Parts: sequence; structure tokens; C-alpha cells
Amino acid sequence: MTDVTDATFETDVLARSNDVPVVVDLWAPWCGPCRTLGPILEQVVDDTDGKVVLVKINVDENPQSSAAFRVQSIPAVYALKGGAVVDGFIGAQGEAQVRAFVERLLPTEEESEVAALVAAGDEDSLRRALELEADHEPAILALAELLISTDRSEEALDLLARIPETPATRRVAALARSGGAADDLAHVGPTLDALLDRVKTDDAARQEYVDLLELLGPDDPRTADYRRKLTARLY
Repeated sequence: MTDVTDATFETDVLARSNDVPVVVDLWAPWCGPCRTLGPILEQVVDDTDGKVVLVKINVDENPQSSAAFRVQSIPAVYALKGGAVVDGFIGAQGEAQVRAFVERLLPTEEESEVAALVAAGDEDSLRRALELEADHEPAILALAELLISTDRSEEALDLLARIPETPATRRVAALARSGGAADDLAHVGPTLDALLDRVKTDDAARQEYVDLLELLGPDDPRTADYRRKLTARLY
């Protein structure tokens, strides 16, 4: 069980749900029914041996996360797969109802096979996984990175086009367009500065600039600064 905050919501809930079903328990310390439901959820999810994971969000302390679910009353429980809500209920439930809710989230035999193939991680296994589930994001990302590492970036980009754009796909696509060998990111400033003079009229320069920012990532303090500079040049 993981306590999720507004700062960790994207990683611990949305991204995590791409790998395993995530049950979100929205609660507050003052909520009596929440204290009744919480231990039942924990026990039932524990019984899945990791096939489903539970996270808890204190709605008083994390208003952005609770707002994402448009919560009007608690306890509120939602299940996510692939970044999307697939099931849920409001109010306290007994163990039988909670167990039925969680069991609906358990992977099918085919989903379990795909997960095992992705975990294997070699090219043949990843391609087999995509034969079973053509738009399986973790398999696509893993295979794309493998293709990039073996100088097959164009094939990687074609593969990424199968699925909707996400922060993860943008990063891998940026890596592909860089040929898997981007400039030394510790000293990328001069490259970005040079590209900045061309971004308004040169599509290739603008794409390279954006790709470098994707590779830097949102946690690098230079990213926000260079995004502001890009906006100023374009508009």
C-alpha cells in the first residue's frame, strides 16, 4: 500500500497503472466509513500477491489528486488500468463486495502471458507480446528502446506511432530522433542556445530543440527556462 500525494500522483497512480491495476482509496482521517473500509481493501488487495496494488489518497491534504476523480463524497474507490478509470464505487462496502470488485481487475491468462513476455525483455519476447496485444504500451516502449540501441530508430518511431502520445512516448521518440546518442546533456546549453536562433523558421531545429528538452526531463531546472525561451521566440 502506498500513500499518494499530489506530487507523486502521476508516477504512483497513472504511470503505475500501465504495469498493474491500481486501486485508489480516497479517504480522510475524520471519515468513519473510511476507517472501516480501509483494512478490508488492504487485506483483499494483499491477497492478490501483487497482481493488483492499492494506493491511498488523503483528500484533505491532496486536493489536486482528489479533484482528478471529481470526488463528492468519501470513501470513494476507483480502479485504473492504462491510466484510465475502469471501475469504482462510493461508500463503505463489505468484504464480499470488495473482493468481487478487486477480482474483476485480475489479469486474464493472456494478460499474464503478455506481462511475462515484457518482463523477459528480449526482442523476440517483446514482439510476441505485441502479437498478443498490439497496443501494449510497456511492450512498445521496451521494444522501441531496444531498437534504438541497435540503430533502428526509424522502426522505433513507427512502433511508437501505434499508441497515444504520453510523457514516456515523447521521451523515447526524442531518443530515437537523436539516434540514441544525444549530446552530452550536462553541457547541452550551447547547443540549445544555437538552436534557439533557428527555431522560428527551421522545423528541424525546432524539433531538435524540443527533443533535447524531453531528454533533459521536467526535473532538470534548465528545462523550464529553455521552454520559456522557446515560447518567447515563437510567439
